[in-house]
Amino acid sequence: MADYDAVLNCWGPVEADYRSMGGLVLTRLFTEHPETQKLFPKFVDIPQAELSSNAAVAAHGETVLKKLGELLKAKGNHAAVLKPLATTHANKHKIALHNFKLITEVIVKLMGEKAGLDAAGQQALRNVMAVVIADIDANYKELGFAG
Repeated sequence: MADYDAVLNCWGPVEADYRSMGGLVLTRLFTEHPETQKLFPKFVDIPQAELSSNAAVAAHGETVLKKLGELLKAKGNHAAVLKPLATTHANKHKIALHNFKLITEVIVKLMGEKAGLDAAGQQALRNVMAVVIADIDANYKELGFAG
């Protein structure tokens, strides 16, 4: 619980502007890990120089952060939120677990820069996401997806 609380204490700036923060998350993910951009078919042809100003990228980033907010606020009791997400990411999008780890690190860095999440809070977010990713993996296994 302490890890969730540590992250939620700095969640306000993210929640206040999901769209901008989400755009930053995906732009940085695609810039730092260009191979991830191809996992998003509607973004694959967007030049890197145009990512930060693309409304669709920001809108999808907003969706990602809102879902993360739901997971954080569930404080570990997230099965109802996570199962549909894991199902679509396994069956439809075919997203390997490694990619959740990559986006976690991007979010950790951005929350440190933009939301005042200190080193302990950043570790708390990593801890929370390790649990979430392990639960995604368990769902993937149930679905027969080797994520």
